[in-house]
Amino acid sequence: MSGRTGRRPGNPDTREAILDAARTAFAARGFDAASIRAIAGAAGVDPALVHHYFGSKDKLFLAAMNAPIDPGRLLPEVLDGDRQGIGERLVRAFLAVWDSPAGMAGVALLRSAVTTEWTARLLREFLVTQVLRRVLQHLDADPAERPLRGALVAAQMSGLVLMRYVVRLEPLASAPPETLVAAVGPGVQRYLTGPLDEVFPLPD
Repeated sequence: MSGRTGRRPGNPDTREAILDAARTAFAARGFDAASIRAIAGAAGVDPALVHHYFGSKDKLFLAAMNAPIDPGRLLPEVLDGDRQGIGERLVRAFLAVWDSPAGMAGVALLRSAVTTEWTARLLREFLVTQVLRRVLQHLDADPAERPLRGALVAAQMSGLVLMRYVVRLEPLASAPPETLVAAVGPGVQRYLTGPLDEVFPLPD
């Protein structure tokens, strides 16, 4: 007999067992603290099987929360170019995703996050660790300012998405994407690279 008694074999249920364990771990401990080994243990599989199905911790996280976008593919295009244009490029890229068929999954995720703390935790971890952290590290923002800058960008972007795609508030709901890029992009840019002390004093 195999020495792996109690381990789940590679069957169709294994992938879902891993995802269930991952959702619980990421929601309870956050992306950084949750480990592949612990997730594998909770799912009853070998850690190598997690890598076989999902490849990396980042990919597992995206699959666990059914993320509408893969920041690893989206952000290089956003970050490539003039530093002062990142705000507009970020808004443009997000709108392109939400206006695509993948946006339906995003709407469902956002609706759930508004009413369910468990989903809200996953969405928060996604925004912080997969999107905002990468953008702010690329910009070499002051580490002490990154949490505030990230929170302000998240508030601006999530508010836009909520009003346009969930509440469908006019004229936002039917406005051309480039109109919203021009209107919202400069604000996002200010949160990313502009001075914050005048409007939101930072602690000493």
